[in-house]
Amino acid sequence: MRIYLIGYMGCGKSTLGRRLSKHTGLQFVDMDHYIEERNCKTIPQIFAEDGEAEFRKKEQKALQELSEFTNIIIATGGGAPCFFDNIDLMNKTGKTMYMNIAPGILADRLLKSKTERPLIKGKSRDELVVFIDETLKKRNEFYTQAQYQISEPDIDLDYVMKMLEE
Repeated sequence: MRIYLIGYMGCGKSTLGRRLSKHTGLQFVDMDHYIEERNCKTIPQIFAEDGEAEFRKKEQKALQELSEFTNIIIATGGGAPCFFDNIDLMNKTGKTMYMNIAPGILADRLLKSKTERPLIKGKSRDELVVFIDETLKKRNEFYTQAQYQISEPDIDLDYVMKMLEE
C-alpha cells in the first residue's frame, strides 16, 4: 500500500500521516524532510540558492524515488502535485487524498507555525488569506484529481480509514 497526502501547506498532511502511520503500521515519510536529507540543505536554502524551478526538479526526483517504496504514507509538499506529471504518478502508484482546508484556517495555522516557508514569508494574515486563496485556485486543478478528499479541519481517523478501505 502507498498513500499520498496532498494539499496546501499547513493543511495537516504531516500530522495525519503520522497518525495514520501509528494506526496502520505503515512507514511515514514527510517528502520535504526527505528532500532536505537527500540534498543536505533545508527547503528555504534550496529556494534561496537554487530557485524554485530547481527545487521542483528535486521534488519530482524525490517523488519518483518514494513512489517505489511499499507500505508507506507520504506527506507531499504543497506544490508537488502541481508540477510535471506528479499527480498522475501518484494516482497510478497509490491512493491520493486531498486535504481541502479553508484559506482562513490555513492562514491561522501557518502564522502559528515555527516552520520557515519561503513562499509566504513576511505576509500579514490578510495578505496570507488572499495569497492562499489565489494559489488554491491555481492548484485545485491538480488537487481535485486526488481519489479522496477531506474537507474537515479536525480529521476523524476512523473516517479516513473507511475511505481508504473502499
